[in-house]
Amino acid sequence: MSEVALLRQRIEMECEAMRQAMQGFRATASHDIINHQYSAIGGLQERLADLVGEREAAMIAVEAYIQIIG
Repeated sequence: MSEVALLRQRIEMECEAMRQAMQGFRATASHDIINHQYSAIGGLQERLADLVGEREAAMIAVEAYIQIIG
């Protein structure tokens, strides 16, 4: 699996963790938990930007967010 695919997968995993923090069993998740997820996604997006450029990295992150969180 390429580094781009691995980073995309990690972004998707962070989005899923954020979705679960905002819904489901963890509906009372604190702002700090959700903020941590956003920070993690941002860091992954920066690493991705080094490989594919800022615009493509942003599109990958936004697509994952929309697909998983809605």
